Amino acid sequence: DSILFSQDSNLSDADSLRLPALMIIDTPGHEAFSNLRSRGSSLCDMAIVVVDLMHGLEPQTLESISMLKRKRTPFVVALNKIDRCYDWKPIEGASIRSSLATQAEHTRQEFQQRFEQCSVELNEQGLNVSLYWENTDPKTYVSIVPTSAITGEGVPDLLRTVLSLTQQRLAEKLMWCATLQCTVLEVKVVEGLGATLDVILVNGTLFEGDTLVVCTQEGALVTQARALLTPPPSRETRVKTELIKHERIEAAVGLKITGPNLDKVVPGTSVFVCGPDDSLDDLKEEVMRDVSALVSSLATEDHGVSVQASTLGALEALLEFLRNPGKDRDGKERAPIPVFSASVGPIYKKDVIRASVMGKKGHEEYACILGFDVPVDRDARAHAEEVGVQIFTADIIYHLENHFTRHLDDIMERKRNEARDIAVFPVLVRISPKHVFNAKDPIVVGVTVDDGILKVGTPLCIPHNGFLDVGVVQSIECNHKEVDRVKKGQECAIKIVNQANPTLTYGRQFDATHTLYSKLSRASIDALKAYFKDDLSNEDWKLVIKLKKVFSII
Repeated sequence: DSILFSQDSNLSDADSLRLPALMIIDTPGHEAFSNLRSRGSSLCDMAIVVVDLMHGLEPQTLESISMLKRKRTPFVVALNKIDRCYDWKPIEGASIRSSLATQAEHTRQEFQQRFEQCSVELNEQGLNVSLYWENTDPKTYVSIVPTSAITGEGVPDLLRTVLSLTQQRLAEKLMWCATLQCTVLEVKVVEGLGATLDVILVNGTLFEGDTLVVCTQEGALVTQARALLTPPPSRETRVKTELIKHERIEAAVGLKITGPNLDKVVPGTSVFVCGPDDSLDDLKEEVMRDVSALVSSLATEDHGVSVQASTLGALEALLEFLRNPGKDRDGKERAPIPVFSASVGPIYKKDVIRASVMGKKGHEEYACILGFDVPVDRDARAHAEEVGVQIFTADIIYHLENHFTRHLDDIMERKRNEARDIAVFPVLVRISPKHVFNAKDPIVVGVTVDDGILKVGTPLCIPHNGFLDVGVVQSIECNHKEVDRVKKGQECAIKIVNQANPTLTYGRQFDATHTLYSKLSRASIDALKAYFKDDLSNEDWKLVIKLKKVFSII
């Protein structure tokens, strides 16, 4: 507190701090934050979103902001790396306002320019933002605190802002209670200890030897807390150091629990303690409710992708994104991705077998697994290659979406290539009688496209002459250049080959008074709809309807 007060001369006695302490969890990106959940709501009371002043919002930052907004969690923005501004003169551990005041004019201008750029990016995410000392309405505006992790500048301001907002808005919520509230953050194998649980104890008290009920991939597990361990003061659980053992420990604190059979516990789920008066069966049912409710409610599509995530919270975030992906950076709405099955944990052979069902049902594009921050078993990888299941893994949701989108594009392009011989584009062609260059085998004539699209490979016929097959367009020349297609109103020369009837001759069986029609069929129209829909305009589709009547296509 003395550091905070000494560095910020604007603090008033009326706004004194009464919170005893802060428990800060440093999470890489959004992953661990998604695990801070209890009965579907977040255990995180206040969040700090770190934004790089030099680079702006990264994909991980966008995901974190989206998750915070969805869970209605208040947060502040730490605009980090202010010391990277040109000619910055650092003052170790100083208040950012006093530090900014000592900088040269060009340095302050660079900071202001970069701050405004970041503010616009945050505005695009639907956030009103303001520098914390200019924020007169914290309920409506998100406070931005410029900081430097290297010099410590702005850190006192950041802590003071977090403490002040927490005290003003969350005082009642933060009251300690005896009811146990404990969530698994990570499962780690530690040399000498075996599989351990890194947990957050938010409320209540844990005792060494407590009977614990936890959620695993195979069902509820009843085990015993052999040891309750915490790092020494000013250290964190991720740093390798000598751990302190406790017989009892009170909230709020992060700690490590050791015990038997903890390797398959699902991160993001709750930990229950079975007391002498508690029903073990009720607790086992309660601890599994999060997983069963999430999977049963969200994985309900008849066809779609299979998704796998490392934790329950990560799975929830992934499923939410796939169903409601929102807009991309260009402002275009992303298409939702249907989900066929969802589970937590590494990808095994059984998961590949389940995903392969989509291929057998004729949905090749969905015969894939989207793995969010999960390892892939070697047998699963080998079996996936055998049965044609694609496995995409990433630790950022946007990257997974990009993998799947490219997968769809590749399949669509392959199917388009396969369907080119089947898909016939609608066209009406009029022969120019003054431009007949060769009357037969091959027929080379000048034409005008009256309607539709004329492509190389288009079969032409004359419905008003007994549906006479004229032949297939082998090449098109427009303005002395070989082209693949010509559109309505354009003039060109075409070469027509008729292998079935090479004696067919212009001027004998047909002439310029006959309009040439592309020969459509039910199969060709279906191929157009499936793979070339965007290649045709509304006028082209109207011509398709007209030709359906000509060729009596149902």
